[in-house]
Amino acid sequence: MKRGLSVSDSDGHAFTPLVVIELAEDIKEEAVAWLLNRMKDKQQHGGAELLVDQLPLEGQGDQKGNPNMFVIGATWQRLLYGAEDVGLVKEFNDGSMRGFTYANKDNFRDFHGDGDGFLSMAECQYIIKHGLDILRAKDETHIPGYPQVKLYPGKSIIRRMQSKGILLQIFPLHEKEGLKKLSLSWYRKVKLSYQPLDDIRQYFGESLGLYFAFLEYFTFALAPMAFIGIPYYLFAWEDYDKYVLFAVFNLVWSTVILEVWKRYSASLAYSWGTLSRKKAFEEPRPGFHGVLGLNPVTGREEPTYPNAKRQLRIYLVSVPFVLFCLYLSLHVMMIYFDMEVWVMALHDEEPTVGTTLLLFIPSIIYAVVIEAMNRLYRYAAEFLTEWENHRLESSYQNHLVLKVLVFNFLNCFASLFYIAFVMQDMALLRQSLATLLITSQILNQIMEAFLPYWLQKRRNKKIHKRVRKTMVDKELPLAEQVKLEADMSTYLGTFDDYLELFLLFGYVSLFSCVYPLAAVLVVLNNITEVYSDGLKMCRVFKRPFSEPASDIGVWQLAFETMSVISVVTNCALIGMSPQVKAYFPESETQLILLVVAVEHVLLAFKFILAFVIPDIPKHIQIKLARLEFQSMEALKKRKMLEAAGTPNKSE
Repeated sequence: MKRGLSVSDSDGHAFTPLVVIELAEDIKEEAVAWLLNRMKDKQQHGGAELLVDQLPLEGQGDQKGNPNMFVIGATWQRLLYGAEDVGLVKEFNDGSMRGFTYANKDNFRDFHGDGDGFLSMAECQYIIKHGLDILRAKDETHIPGYPQVKLYPGKSIIRRMQSKGILLQIFPLHEKEGLKKLSLSWYRKVKLSYQPLDDIRQYFGESLGLYFAFLEYFTFALAPMAFIGIPYYLFAWEDYDKYVLFAVFNLVWSTVILEVWKRYSASLAYSWGTLSRKKAFEEPRPGFHGVLGLNPVTGREEPTYPNAKRQLRIYLVSVPFVLFCLYLSLHVMMIYFDMEVWVMALHDEEPTVGTTLLLFIPSIIYAVVIEAMNRLYRYAAEFLTEWENHRLESSYQNHLVLKVLVFNFLNCFASLFYIAFVMQDMALLRQSLATLLITSQILNQIMEAFLPYWLQKRRNKKIHKRVRKTMVDKELPLAEQVKLEADMSTYLGTFDDYLELFLLFGYVSLFSCVYPLAAVLVVLNNITEVYSDGLKMCRVFKRPFSEPASDIGVWQLAFETMSVISVVTNCALIGMSPQVKAYFPESETQLILLVVAVEHVLLAFKFILAFVIPDIPKHIQIKLARLEFQSMEALKKRKMLEAAGTPNKSE
C-alpha cells in the first residue's frame, strides 16, 4: 500500500486512514473512551494496537454530521505483523507462494526497503478488521455506560456493540487514485477485452475477484453455444428433430465447462495466495445467542444452543413454510396457464395484430411476478434462517442458499417443465423461455445496478455534481469523503450475483435446445453485467472488506447439481422428439427404458469425466507438494538444532 493522505491520532502518530467506524450519536462518553482505549492498547494487553482519530466535522457546510465517526489506521510494522497473524500468502524469491512471516520478510519477492507497497490497501483494511474482530472482553461485565448490555470473558466487543446498535457501521475507505485507475481499465470505457482481474482482486479482494472471474469465464464458455445456436435458430426453427444434436452438445458442454472452471479457479487462487492458505478458526456469528457455556475447542465462555431445538425449528417451521411457498408458486403458475389459454382462445377466434401482441402479455406478467416472488421469498428465507440461530456463518449461508435455490428453481423453471413434459407444446415453450429470460434480465439490470445508482444520486443530490468529478479525478477532503461513503448502500456480498448466474445457467442448460438463442441472450446479458456490476461496486456501494476465498464455495455444488438436472431434462426432450419416437411406433415402454438407460450412461460419463479431470492442474499440485516437503524438512532441521542445543543450555 502506498502511503497517501495522513492524519494524526491523539498521541501525534501520523497514519493513513484505512477504515471508518461510526458509533451511535447518543452513545455514552464512557463507552467511547473505553472502546478507543481497547483499540489503541497493546496486543499483549488485549488491545488491537491501532491508531484512531476522530473525524473533524468542519468543512461540511450546513450538513449535520455524526460527531462519533472515527478513522482507523496502523503503523507499518503493526500491519506486517498482522499479515502474519491472518496468514497472508505472498510470492517468495524462488517463485513459490508461502505464508508471510515478519522474520523472513526480506526473502519475499516484492518486499523492498521498509515494505512500502508490499501490502495492498485492501489487505491492510482486512488486517485492521481482523484486529477489531478479535477484541474480546477481559474482566468487564458490561459495556461501560450500558449495564443492560452484558459481557463475559472472551466475548467479541465489536460484534456485541453492533448487535445492540451502539456501533452503527464499520467500512473500509475507497482509495481514490486506485479507484480511478480501476474504473478506467474496467467499466468506464466500452471495449472487447478481458477484465483486469488482478486489479479487481487487488482492490476488492479474492472473493469478488473470483466472482468476476467466473462471470467472465461463463461468458466465454457460452460462446460455442451461442455460435452454434444462431444457425439453428435461423435455419431450423420449426425442425425440432435437428435439436437432438444440439441437446447432446448441451450435455457435454455443461459438464466440461464446470470441470475446466475448477482448474482455472485453482490457478487463480494459487497466484492470489489463497489456495494454500490455512482456513481461519470460525467464530460464532454476531446474531448467535444462547445460554453461556464453555467452548471445548477454545476453552472460552460463549453462548450455546441445543442442536435438537434448532432441528425442531427447521423441520417444524422452516420446512413447512418452504413447502407452502412452493405450493403458492405452483398455484400462481396455474393462474398463468389459465391466462395463456384465455389469450390463445381470443387470438384463435379473431386473429389481429393486437391479439398477436397480446399473446406475449401473460408471459411478461408472469416473469414480473416471478421476480417479485423471488425477492419477497428472499427476505422471508433470511428471517427464517436467522431465527434458526445457526452458530457459524458457514452453516447459516448453507441453509440460506438451500432455501433460496429450491424456491427459485421451482418458481423460475416449473412452468417450463410443465409446458415441455405435460403440455408438450414446443412453440409455447420457446415463447415462454424467451419471454422469461429477456424480462428477468431487464428487471435484474434495473434492480441491481441502475435503480441503486439513481437512488444514490438522489441521496447525494446536493454534492453529486461536484463529487462525480472530484471523487475519482480530484482530491476530496477526508471529512467529506467519509460522509459521502457512509451514506452509500452496503454491499451485501456475492449471493444475489451468483444466484442470477445460476438461474441463467439453468435457462441455457435445461431448455436451450428448443430455443437456441438463449445462449446468445445470456452472453449479451453477461457483457452488460460486467459494466453494471463494475459501476455499482465503484460508485454505488461502500467498499466491502476483502474476503479471502480459494473457490466459489457452495455455488460450485449448485451449478454441478443444475448440470445433472440438465442431463435428465435434455434426455427427456430427445426422447420426445418425433425422430426418436418413430423408431418405437408401438412400444412406448421401450422408448422410456431406452431414454432412462441413455440418461444413466451419460450421468456415468459425466461423473467419470469429473473424476478424470483433476481439480488442480498438475504443475500447481507439484508446487504445493514441494512447498509441503520443504516445510517438513525445515521443521526437522529446527528440531535437530533444538535437540543439539539442549546440552549447552543445561551446562
